[in-house]
Amino acid sequence: MTGDERFAEASRLVANWVDGGRIPGAVLGVLDAETGVTTRAFGLAQRLPGERPMTTDTWFDLASVTKVVFTTPRILDAASSGILDLDAPVTQVLTELRQFDPDAWQRRITLRDCLTHSSGLPATFPVYTYGTDPDQLRAFVIQRDWPHGDPVYSDLNYMLLGFVLERLADARIRDLDPGAGFAWSADPAEAAATEYCPWRRGMLVGTVHDENAAALQGAGHAGLFGTAASLLAFAGGLLDGSGATPEAIALMRTAVGPRRTYGWEHTYEGWSGGETCSDQTIGHSGFTGTGIWIDFGSGRAWTLLTNRVHPTRWSDSGIIELRRLVGDALNR
Repeated sequence: MTGDERFAEASRLVANWVDGGRIPGAVLGVLDAETGVTTRAFGLAQRLPGERPMTTDTWFDLASVTKVVFTTPRILDAASSGILDLDAPVTQVLTELRQFDPDAWQRRITLRDCLTHSSGLPATFPVYTYGTDPDQLRAFVIQRDWPHGDPVYSDLNYMLLGFVLERLADARIRDLDPGAGFAWSADPAEAAATEYCPWRRGMLVGTVHDENAAALQGAGHAGLFGTAASLLAFAGGLLDGSGATPEAIALMRTAVGPRRTYGWEHTYEGWSGGETCSDQTIGHSGFTGTGIWIDFGSGRAWTLLTNRVHPTRWSDSGIIELRRLVGDALNR
């Protein structure tokens, strides 16, 4: 199949999902050595309280894609330049972590543990329910006696990494440059709506969906906004080596377990990128319905951005199946 034929087949799948009412809308984008950059928009950027059409320039709340587009490259680049030691405890920067218990297990967590989701911290926690002051909530995360468990994919790992970046820059994440084509919020007229939030009592459009990132007023695990074009440009930078240091890119591609690399996922049976990409592919998805995948073997990257949580997360969007089908169609 040609690149155009593969894109047409993937587009048919996304259109079926939208036409069937499983997701309000989507943008599909591909970066391919054969065809260049191709994007297509489907359906609605917002359904309620009024309808707006999706466009290829629509901004999306990227949710956990923030981890790999913003936080991971910056931590790895800092390590490449000698600013950080990945094998040193997080206390090399966050000296006050669990400061009232010098023997606390949390004080032994390393940056490498956080990047590879092997720290033993819980998957997530409703930090936003513990107050409204972002500085107090940061102190809460840093000082809490978190239970130690089996390694799991954890937002808390990336909250700590975000705090490290803030400490190094002496600034909040929202004050740091997110990179070309990315932002920490978006114009509601140009953004895909996410969910009606009972906590904030309104439909979220152009403001971060993740409650903890909202309460912290910026975090390392979620909160970045971007377009299909900006994600494909980011992917292109990793493919051609211009987007991060060689050491950082190598670690992003290095398997550290059956599913993970540094920050990213690699291929495994049933993963989100499908079964037809090469074994040199990495990818990551976000809760709001976003995702990016980069195949270093073929030189191809693709992004599928949806507003699958609009107007509520409590629906059967079939996003997991759609991601796999699209990945298979694009890599046949």
